[in-house]
Amino acid sequence: MKLVKWLLLLVSVVIVSIVIGFKLIKNDVAQPLNFSGVTYYTVKPGANAHKVIRDLRESGVLASGEFATKVWLRFFAKHTQVKAGTYPIQNQVTLPDLLALLAKGSEAQFSVSLVEGLTYREWIQSLKATDRLIDDTSITTGNYLVVNSGFSPSPIQPEGLLLADTYFFVDGASVSSILDRAQSAMTEFLNQQWELRQLDLPIHSPYEALILASIIEKETAVPEERARIAGVFVNRLRKGMRLQTDPTVIYGIGDDFDGDITRKHLREPTPYNTYVIKGLPPTPIAMAGKEAIVAALNPLATDELYFVSRGDGTHVFSTTLEAHNEAVRKYQLNQ
Repeated sequence: MKLVKWLLLLVSVVIVSIVIGFKLIKNDVAQPLNFSGVTYYTVKPGANAHKVIRDLRESGVLASGEFATKVWLRFFAKHTQVKAGTYPIQNQVTLPDLLALLAKGSEAQFSVSLVEGLTYREWIQSLKATDRLIDDTSITTGNYLVVNSGFSPSPIQPEGLLLADTYFFVDGASVSSILDRAQSAMTEFLNQQWELRQLDLPIHSPYEALILASIIEKETAVPEERARIAGVFVNRLRKGMRLQTDPTVIYGIGDDFDGDITRKHLREPTPYNTYVIKGLPPTPIAMAGKEAIVAALNPLATDELYFVSRGDGTHVFSTTLEAHNEAVRKYQLNQ
């Protein structure tokens, strides 16, 4: 009987010790990891929970011992499968919380804003300079966008084929994937708005609407003016008047433009010089946003044929050449 009592006591001690040990282990791994503020943690392809824990320990982020984490991972961990990716880590996160996040696969979302009024080349440069995007573009990237534009006939270049907007992506996404999404977004939005357009516009295709929208985008950054400027251009197109808009001239000059439009520039016969050619230029001159596209397809109904900048971002609109010349003298020539 005495031996039995001792055995029972020994078993009890062992059980209590195991329970206490497990509790200590659980408390140990429940301590906050040593991440400094909000940061990002990347799980490489093929990694598992054991590799993640080893990496955390080697990085000095995890203080728990190897034995304790192995026991916890074997008996108590609810999440042992992790997914590759880059994850946002909050301060005071614990190992169980981190593994739950890695198992869920909710990767960190980064963003890039493709700004209205910039050119395709400027967008490419911006995307290439964006952190966490992989540059996989080449000289054939623009050709790919042209071929897949959906316009018939195909455009001669990718200018204007992408929708200005903010695009979210995960770490390691490619530049071409952003371009694809921007092109798909443009196609969807433009086709949708084309179906909602005003009737009897002197614009005969969605692509022409895109060309006009790009000009509107370059002419004003004031939201309330977009439809009004669209109305001026539509009125001029209906009357067979040249658009005579400086941004098209500048685009036609290209890299040689030094910031100052001269009389020579206005007379130079480029395909984009709307002081020389009638109608729209052959392609958009910049990337357009949603508001400019809506304005191009829903111009304000007025009799106005002219506008001139006040120098503060807004414009003076006129119905006659005499009134326009007076506004030019007042705001441009300071007379």
